[in-house]
Amino acid sequence: MMDWTDRHCRYLHRLLSRDVLLYTEMVTAPALVRGGALHLLEFHPAEHPVALQLGGSDPRELVQAARLGAAAGYDEINLNVGCPSDRVQSGCFGAVLMEQPGLVADCVTAMRDAVDVDVTVKCRIGVDDQNPEEVLPEFLARIVAAGCERVTIHARKAWLQGLSPKENRDIPPLDYPLVQRMKGLFPNLHISINGGISSLEEAQGFLDAGLDGVMIGRAAYHQPADILCRADRLIFGSGRDSTPEQAARAMLPYIEAHLSGGGRLHQVTRHMLGLFAGRPGARGWRRTLSEGAVRAGAGPDLVEAALAQISALDTQAHAV
Repeated sequence: MMDWTDRHCRYLHRLLSRDVLLYTEMVTAPALVRGGALHLLEFHPAEHPVALQLGGSDPRELVQAARLGAAAGYDEINLNVGCPSDRVQSGCFGAVLMEQPGLVADCVTAMRDAVDVDVTVKCRIGVDDQNPEEVLPEFLARIVAAGCERVTIHARKAWLQGLSPKENRDIPPLDYPLVQRMKGLFPNLHISINGGISSLEEAQGFLDAGLDGVMIGRAAYHQPADILCRADRLIFGSGRDSTPEQAARAMLPYIEAHLSGGGRLHQVTRHMLGLFAGRPGARGWRRTLSEGAVRAGAGPDLVEAALAQISALDTQAHAV
């Protein structure tokens, strides 16, 4: 979710759901520690609960990055051992670390000793020619021994040789049963499942089957209302459903503040394009925002104009 789940995206998603746990895009420990890119840690207090997802493989550097994240107020520090991108491989972190469970365990131990917030791991079921039935239990055993109590498993292998990052999200087959078997082997480990899940009904099915959590990425980004508007009621049993109209209007003061601080409208609205996915007028909503938000001087009135198109179509539909 790099370049997707930035602070503007997360603020929008929090307006849609009060209870889901939000994750940052992956932030590399070197960027924070060596590059001083502390702006990557910025988030709005309304985003809680929110987890910082770190990439790295040097325990000492990850300790420093975890401390920065804890000091910034994050509720969880998550070590990414699942991203298959070329940039990640060249830096020796992400999915390539599935081949080094001992190093991952050392990183988890070091971070847990350094911060008081939860330290969690996100991983794949294996990489390249590894046999997931063998390597995944060993990997989990190592991080559990290091003190990790929560893990999210993307139920696909990552092919580091031969597939692009985009292909790695779709081509390797999903093995949900393997992840479910891991819950039987590690009953005290909080296991969330990830990969290809596109509805709340699917998510509830995994919870009913005994898994502890479900992570939804692309579907929650491209069709946020479908995933998030009913999540508090259906998954958490709390609150009422939200609506995309409510969220869009609630974004207006946030947009005003962003613009007054020197930001550009498209930095926020690019995450709002899918808000009405599947609804009449969704194409006009997307076109209005995508074409208008990049223009000089664009502001909240553009969002209001796009909303007016949705409202007009809703009025026509009810009249019919």
